[in-house]
Amino acid sequence: MSAVLAVLTSDPNLLRCQLHRLEGQVAIQAEPRANTVGVGAYADGEVLLRRLSSDVGLTMAALAPPQESGALLFHEGKLPVGQSLEENTQPFRSRSWLFAHQGVLQGFERLRALLLEELPEFLRWSVKGSTDSEVAFAHFLKRLRDKGRIEDPRLEPELAGALLAETSRELDRTAAQAGAARTSTLNFVATNGRILVATRWGEAPLYYTRLEGSDRCEVCGITPTTPETQPAVMAHRRQRAVVVASHLKRTQGWVELAQGTTLAVSEDLQVRHLPAA
Repeated sequence: MSAVLAVLTSDPNLLRCQLHRLEGQVAIQAEPRANTVGVGAYADGEVLLRRLSSDVGLTMAALAPPQESGALLFHEGKLPVGQSLEENTQPFRSRSWLFAHQGVLQGFERLRALLLEELPEFLRWSVKGSTDSEVAFAHFLKRLRDKGRIEDPRLEPELAGALLAETSRELDRTAAQAGAARTSTLNFVATNGRILVATRWGEAPLYYTRLEGSDRCEVCGITPTTPETQPAVMAHRRQRAVVVASHLKRTQGWVELAQGTTLAVSEDLQVRHLPAA
C-alpha cells in the first residue's frame, strides 16, 4: 500500500523543522518495491513538484523543499511495469491544487472510459497518465469547478472536504454498480497551499496530529537554554502544524480517522471532522 504525508504549517520558514520532528513518528517508505516518490510544495504562489529517487533510503530531510513553504504533500508508491513514471508519479497538480491518493479503485480498467466521459473536456484532456488516482483528482476538480471555487482563495475547508468525500463515495458507488465485489480504498489528501483536506474511504488507516510550538529544534540548534533574544526561539515556540499520514512508526499522539470521515483544516489550522454522509 502506498504512503502519503501532508503538512500544513503556520510558519513556512520552519517547514524543515516540522519535518524533522516527524522523523521518529512517520514512516515514509511503506512499499518495499516502490518506484514512484514525489513531493509537492509552494514557493511565491507557485506549485513546485519534485520526483525523488526510490533507490536510496528516504529521510524527512530529503522531503524538505529548498525554499520556504506553508504546505507539503508527499506520496510514495509502486506503478506496474510499463506505466510512465513521469506522467503517473503523485502528487498530481492542477493550478494551485496538489492531490494524492492511497489505495485502489476496484475495477478501474472497466470504468476508465466511463469516468473520463463524465468529465468536462478541459479536465478530460488534462489527464495525461493511466492511473485511477489522476482520474479521481479530475473528478474532485470537476466538483470544485461546478461550484466555481477551483481558484477561490476564500474556499472554505468544510466545502472542499465535503466535495472530496463526495468524490470518494461516488467513485466507489460507480465501481460497485459495475460489479466490484469489494469496497475501493480511496484515501484522498488535497491542498491548495492554504487549506488541507483528507478523507478516508476503505480499510486502510489514515491519521492526523497537531504539532504545537516547541523550545527545542535540532535543525536550528535551539534548546530550552537558548536566550529568548534570538528571534528563532520565539518563532519556534509559536509555530503550529497539522499533519496527515498513512503510515506511522508509533501512534501515540495521533488520531485515526474513522472510515468515511473527512478532515478539514483551515488556513489558521482549525481542525474539523466531517462525518460520513
